[in-house]
Amino acid sequence: MGIEIERKFLVRGDGWRAGVTGKAHLRQGYLSSGAKATVRVRLVDDARALLTLKGPLEGISRAEFEYDVPLADGRALLAMAAPNLVEKTRYRVPHAGLEWVVDVFEGAHAGLVLAEVELASPDESVTLPAWAGPEVTRDDRYANASLSRVPGVPGGGS
Repeated sequence: MGIEIERKFLVRGDGWRAGVTGKAHLRQGYLSSGAKATVRVRLVDDARALLTLKGPLEGISRAEFEYDVPLADGRALLAMAAPNLVEKTRYRVPHAGLEWVVDVFEGAHAGLVLAEVELASPDESVTLPAWAGPEVTRDDRYANASLSRVPGVPGGGS
């Protein structure tokens, strides 16, 4: 079983852009999101499709299972997920020995920029980059499944 251990932050400014090492355009949809599990389909650069099942959050950890699926199946599953969709560009930004991802949201969530860092253990020490703003790891409004159901930027904005 895979375990995802992740912390999430709002992003301040554009300082992160100087460290970008890669990027991908993501379209993802939520087929189910409940107390026991979330089922997501994701298209990466419209060239790869992934089906992901995530268990409930326990602190900053949760079970995660992710599988490649045929691209045509991924597109069909994404259509089934509508209107619970999220679109964003993901940038990879290494910092202090860890790989961060910065998600710049588009469409209904334009203006929202979040950074995530995956950890090896819940108590792993993290040196925050200067562009990391308030932590929102435990704020469900910033979970992608929640964003897929509610247009706009949590806490105000567009």
